Amino acid sequence: MNDWIAIGALALVGVLIPFGMMAVSYLLRPTVPETSKRATYESGEIPTGGTRIRFNIQYYMVALLFVVFDIETVLLFPWAVAYQDALAADIPLVRALGPMLLFVAILLVGLAWAWRTGAVQWARTPRQLETDRP
Repeated sequence: MNDWIAIGALALVGVLIPFGMMAVSYLLRPTVPETSKRATYESGEIPTGGTRIRFNIQYYMVALLFVVFDIETVLLFPWAVAYQDALAADIPLVRALGPMLLFVAILLVGLAWAWRTGAVQWARTPRQLETDRP
């Protein structure tokens, strides 16, 4: 059996199962349109105000920084295994260590930039508030 046939079959099953589940739930769901079902749910409380409110951009900045540095951690672990194998194979240290040092240096520059622009600072200290005043 060709390997591509198995990969194609797996991809087909991976696509058909979610679409099949959505189709079955669409056919079996109860359809009783009521205005109360379309209202915003707030733990049983009567909704007040609109559903579109402004969020502080700081939430998104912290989340984005978390994703960037989380992926860095994910990439560092396999490199450590490859680095150990490279040292055992007598590969020069600069050739084995250089790319990862460059990667970490780029991330450190990004962290320094984020720190300098205040992206990692959640709240302003009283001293910073005093310096912001004219």
